[in-house]
Amino acid sequence: MSKDTIVIREIKSEDNAPLEQVIRGCFHEFKIPLEGTAYTDPETASMFEAYQQSNEVYYVVELNGEVLGGAGIKPLPNFESTICELQKMYFSPKLRGKGLGQKLFEKCLKAAKDLGYKQCYIESASQLKAAIHIYEQFGFKHLTEAVGGTGHYSCSIWMIKDL
Repeated sequence: MSKDTIVIREIKSEDNAPLEQVIRGCFHEFKIPLEGTAYTDPETASMFEAYQQSNEVYYVVELNGEVLGGAGIKPLPNFESTICELQKMYFSPKLRGKGLGQKLFEKCLKAAKDLGYKQCYIESASQLKAAIHIYEQFGFKHLTEAVGGTGHYSCSIWMIKDL
């Protein structure tokens, strides 16, 4: 019996279509509102192109050569330049339960520090209980309102952490 091959790497242009499927699939699976979320973000269909600036990065997770998830770091829109946002962290059911969420999360937080950010912000939906639990374990604190200008008015969970 062979062991699964898991790779976490920076996004490539050919990852756009499979990653879009993973992201959009999670919204249907968890019954997250589509409007006012990452579901309707124009960049969801072109993730590679959306993460090409020097102060941002997006990682995908491959399982046996298949892209099944990812997460990225970008400056928090319309806010202080020292605060980044963890964006679009979604996993296919095939990846869940393998500890990869924490590994990817650690990689993103390290990248945020390396890029010079002082704080990391997250917006999420209350339906994503496992993800929120990971954020809390990593020391993210709940906020009472959104910050920045993400446009994700359907997200009801806002969190921040000093890096």
